[in-house]
Amino acid sequence: MDSAIHIVISGGVQGVFFRAGAQDQARKLNLSGWVRNTPDGSVEVLAEGGRNSLEQLLDWCYHGPAGASVSAIEYGWVEPKGIKEFTIRYD
Repeated sequence: MDSAIHIVISGGVQGVFFRAGAQDQARKLNLSGWVRNTPDGSVEVLAEGGRNSLEQLLDWCYHGPAGASVSAIEYGWVEPKGIKEFTIRYD
C-alpha cells in the first residue's frame, strides 16, 4: 500500500534548482506528487509511493541540490490522493 508525505523545506532553497532536483529524485524513486515554491521562500513537496522511497526523498531534502542551504524541514505523513506523476507546480 502506498504512503504519502508532505514536506516543507526552508532556507536558501529557491533559485538553486531545488524543484528540478526534487522532481529528478522523485522520478528515480518512482514517486508521484508535486513540488512548488511558496511565497515565504520555502519549497513544498507532496509525494506518494512506497514508504522506503518516500524516506529516501525526505533524506535528500535535508541537503537538496548543490547550492541549496537547508535550514529547517517540517514533514508529516498524509493520506495518498492517487496522483499519477511527479510535477513542478507554478501556483
